[in-house]
Amino acid sequence: MITVEQLKSRIEAAVAGARIDFIHNGSPSAQHSLLVDHQAAVAVATFLRDDPQLRLDYCSNVTGVDWPEAVFKEKVKVKKVVDGIEKEVEEVVERKRPAYLEAVYHLYSMELKQGPVILRLRTGDRTDAVHLPSLTRVWRGCEFQEREIYDLYGIVFDGHPDLRRILMWDGFLDYPMRKDYVEPDDYEYEPTAHDEVLERAKRHLPQEVK
Repeated sequence: MITVEQLKSRIEAAVAGARIDFIHNGSPSAQHSLLVDHQAAVAVATFLRDDPQLRLDYCSNVTGVDWPEAVFKEKVKVKKVVDGIEKEVEEVVERKRPAYLEAVYHLYSMELKQGPVILRLRTGDRTDAVHLPSLTRVWRGCEFQEREIYDLYGIVFDGHPDLRRILMWDGFLDYPMRKDYVEPDDYEYEPTAHDEVLERAKRHLPQEVK
């Protein structure tokens, strides 16, 4: 299997206008990934599936990731004049990461016995710009997994053949896998409430029942 950097170059050469970013993974697994822009996502996925040297014909899993807004501090080297002499000094600067959601696709070739290749699609934010193109048309096995991400994270997959909730009931208004999700305090529907759940449920019982 070619490296992720080589794969990035191949995609950009094969799919006109595709914007691909290399995402480094510094963990021991070193499973680097490719961030694909929305407009080219289906074309890139089709190329990865159909290219005879890649044949990434199997999407093993699709996962959602919630990235709330965050501020990070990092050290940078800048040039400053100190006592009349220009020196390179180290400063701590703050960087703001805007909030967004991600869908992450893990791809393998069953035919050529190679992989994984990891693709990322990223929304514009966590509130209004939450649409991504569905890749179910390329890998049929994505259907239920994209539905699960829609249900639990709130990503809307445009072009999905049957986008509806798969775990939560119709009318449920929130997304339980988001990091700012707040559990409801009323557990009266819990048939076997115990421990902390029982204590929460008691708050909603009539006084004479408590």
